[in-house]
Amino acid sequence: MEGGNRSTVTYFILVGLTEKPELQLPLFLLFLGIYLFLFTVVGNLDMITLIRLSSHLHNPMYYLLSSLSFIDLSYSTVITTKMLMNFVIEKNIISYPECMTQLYFFSVFVISECHMLAAMVYDRYVAICSPLLYNFTMSSQVCCWLVAGVYSMGLIGATAHTVCMLRVDFCKGNVINHYHCDLFPLLKLSCSSNFINELVVLCLSTFNIFLPTLTILTSYVFIIASILRICSTEGRSKAFSTCSSQISAVAVFFGSLSFMYPQPLSVSCTDQGKVSSVFYTMLNPLI
Repeated sequence: MEGGNRSTVTYFILVGLTEKPELQLPLFLLFLGIYLFLFTVVGNLDMITLIRLSSHLHNPMYYLLSSLSFIDLSYSTVITTKMLMNFVIEKNIISYPECMTQLYFFSVFVISECHMLAAMVYDRYVAICSPLLYNFTMSSQVCCWLVAGVYSMGLIGATAHTVCMLRVDFCKGNVINHYHCDLFPLLKLSCSSNFINELVVLCLSTFNIFLPTLTILTSYVFIIASILRICSTEGRSKAFSTCSSQISAVAVFFGSLSFMYPQPLSVSCTDQGKVSSVFYTMLNPLI
């Protein structure tokens, strides 16, 4: 601690998902099973391996899908490992550098997923609405540029959030009411001005959430219109089934993010934010 009203925090304590002792073990087993055995690790690794090894799956749709699986696996791993530790350790301590590192990589992969989902919907838009031009419009070079752009958006956004967080002075304790280092729970401990941080969060949230959402909605308007023009019932059913899981993932992911981030710090609710973040951390990789 230093003099005055300022302090230098060397570590934080993560409250976790719940403080009720009787729920710690059941939740630990539940989330460990979901993460390790049922869906996240096994499911995404199987998806990536299958797409890599199967030559008939070497096309833009599956290339983007394997990238999405990698992103899902990465951001789930970044925060789930600490969350699981919190269920079995009395005080889940995370150092200041570890906290900032977790925030950075979490932001990289979540922002990347926003744009990856938009890229995948664009791929389906081209495949359904312009099938004759698909091989030209979604060439391997275009796919590489799309994926590079997606990760660039994630790196730029994460860097902006983390740099802004590094300038914050923490003097309202070191207990984070969350199960990982997130933007608003950290800012609630700040004793310095949060204006720049909140402005960056609102601007980047608008860009990284609403712009992909607008792209996705516009694409699906054209996709649905094209599907309804298909004469064959079997053809319509096949086209809808191709998009159904994508629509579910988009709804869960963007619905959870829109509930949490594009709002001022003064009206954000950390407890509801913890529950909401579980949806895109665990349920989205499942879908």
